[in-house]
Amino acid sequence: MYAELKKALNNIAVENSLLENEVNITAKILTPEEAIGKTERKDFPLLQGKESLIQADFKNALGQAFTDIPRTFRGKLKEILELRLMDNGERALFVATLNALLRYVGIVNDTVHCKDKEPELCARDMVRAIIDKYSSDVKIGIVGFQPAMIDNFSRRLSAENLKVTDLDRDNINRIKYGVSIWDGREMTEELFKTCYVILATGSTIVNDSLSQLISLSNKYQKPLYLYGTTIAGASKILNLQRLCFQSS
Repeated sequence: MYAELKKALNNIAVENSLLENEVNITAKILTPEEAIGKTERKDFPLLQGKESLIQADFKNALGQAFTDIPRTFRGKLKEILELRLMDNGERALFVATLNALLRYVGIVNDTVHCKDKEPELCARDMVRAIIDKYSSDVKIGIVGFQPAMIDNFSRRLSAENLKVTDLDRDNINRIKYGVSIWDGREMTEELFKTCYVILATGSTIVNDSLSQLISLSNKYQKPLYLYGTTIAGASKILNLQRLCFQSS
């Protein structure tokens, strides 16, 4: 998967004569307020210090990626392509840059995270879109603790029709918004077995779990939707379904 994304990034850079140009990419770590603004809900992982949002700036085109290993970078595009993508930090730099480059050449939009009241609006839009398509009786599986989304789904679905997995041990086996949070290291396949529709955070492209989700989606023939700005570029290249209603 990463080889395919690297190849696409390289091809786009070559086609647009960007690879060898003296172009600097600056990736920086955004503060929580820069990333998500001022929200009434305070349990977003970003606000809890569990993850960071890094932002790549490629000729004023911005691309972002969530990661638990934030790094800063300043260098040429070809240096990003030389990264081995062996950890979440390197993968986040690559993904943020991919998003910025694809935005620069006009392949993707909506690569900047929503702020202030918009995450709540996005969650409501997400719930409305899924329920309108699949009905209020559908069993939904959510990969990744996204509090606004879980809260809004829990208001529309029965408890037995909403399952959530996460990797944060502070959330696992806890009840959040009336939903028990499963261990994503052990229960991801069970999520695909028992739920009809799967929603997964786009940061799975950074933590190297997206390949497993795609494989399980194919194995059990369950629709998989990725949400958020992190997955913006990769969703286009890999032909994945993405939902992101309030990003810019």
